[in-house]
Amino acid sequence: MSIATVDIAPLADAGEPAPVLLTVEEAARCLRVGRTTCYALIRAGELESLTIGGLRRVPADAPAAYLARRRAEQRAA
Repeated sequence: MSIATVDIAPLADAGEPAPVLLTVEEAARCLRVGRTTCYALIRAGELESLTIGGLRRVPADAPAAYLARRRAEQRAA
């Protein structure tokens, strides 16, 4: 089984490394869903996130992991 990939390269400025953490808005853009839907996925525990101070961040590999789980669930159904 291969992990789905989500291209986060466009989120980095030219010459900068790809981000390790995404804002919720960036994660929502990667998944092509709205910000409110992304927060709902986080609240439900379906999309990994963490807080740093008062900021909510999503690990850059979390959208791809979420997508891979959803695809596996749909294949199993």
